Amino acid sequence: MVSSEQRPMLRFLIVQTTASIVGLQCWMILFNNFAVEIAGLDGLQVGIIGSVREIPGLLALLAVFVMLVIKEHRLSALSIVLLGIGIALTGLFPTFTGLVITTLIMSFGFHYYETTNQSLTLQYFDTATSPLIFGRLRSLAAATSIVVGLLLFLMGLMFSYRVMFLSVGTLVVAAGIWGLLQDPTHNEVTPQHRKMIFRRKYSLYYFLTFMAGARRQIFMAFSVYLLVKVFQCTVTEITLLFVVNNAVNFVLSPAIGRAIVRFGERRVLSVEYAGLIVIFLIYAFSDTKWVIVTMYILDHILYNCAIAIRTYFQKVADPKDIAPSMAVGFTINHIAAVVIPAIGGALWVIDYRIPFVVGAVFSLVSLVAVQRIPRPAH
Repeated sequence: MVSSEQRPMLRFLIVQTTASIVGLQCWMILFNNFAVEIAGLDGLQVGIIGSVREIPGLLALLAVFVMLVIKEHRLSALSIVLLGIGIALTGLFPTFTGLVITTLIMSFGFHYYETTNQSLTLQYFDTATSPLIFGRLRSLAAATSIVVGLLLFLMGLMFSYRVMFLSVGTLVVAAGIWGLLQDPTHNEVTPQHRKMIFRRKYSLYYFLTFMAGARRQIFMAFSVYLLVKVFQCTVTEITLLFVVNNAVNFVLSPAIGRAIVRFGERRVLSVEYAGLIVIFLIYAFSDTKWVIVTMYILDHILYNCAIAIRTYFQKVADPKDIAPSMAVGFTINHIAAVVIPAIGGALWVIDYRIPFVVGAVFSLVSLVAVQRIPRPAH
């Protein structure tokens, strides 16, 4: 599937992506229980932190200028180091202000890595291979996250939140340092523009990316919080949910990559958005814990389909536009994401169902928009 010249980049992306997902999974598994049980935060404060978490994504376009002085793969590894530092510090500051600061540090690392990760994948692998690479990376990350989930489950029986955050954060930092010592590049890749790129022909990509950010943040900010606050799930139950969820995604992620190659981005994204409408409405109106848990897992399965937005862009883009356009796309993705968790937190105070109904509406709008993607020739 990959040539000998591509293997160093694939190895680099495997290690760094795994570290990124391990760090994010740790934060997601522990944060809501830590916020409620230790820091004593309410729904509005959790929503505000959700908005703060997305500010670095809004600033992802600055990566274009950072890459004027730092090579893209170096920025990738430095981002992993920063992610690990933010996670390691989280357990040391169990206050609203402390969690705002550590979340910001963690999020700068995560979002700048995601920007460079997507860019490097699209640059180094062609349109027939990149969906498979994205699927393979997600599958491998899910498998690693299962190990992390089991580890946190066992550690939770013996150790404090502080120890768990510190241990995983240190591991992520180590992976980032390894990345700094690597040079996985080769000279046959098209040189990238080092400036901001906005083109009318990318307007559908921009819109789908914007809506994905808005819709996704409702899920990120409130799905686990719903389980913890409304259905009283314990940290053990949330950890087990993440393990089961990652096991399912380990199996299905490569299949979604193959489905994009076979059926095209339009069909795959249509399935995702139609499914999300149903899932968000069930989040809003079901009063059964295990139904909500099932929807959480289905939501993650469908989330893998979102790689089709990036592979659609790869097919219509000028090769020189990929790196700056991924940065611009990440910023567009986070314009709504910065404000929606905070607004959703305020709406949650009125009725926790409202943010999920809004998510269903966003999914419907995306379903309509994606019909503009041309059908595949075959």
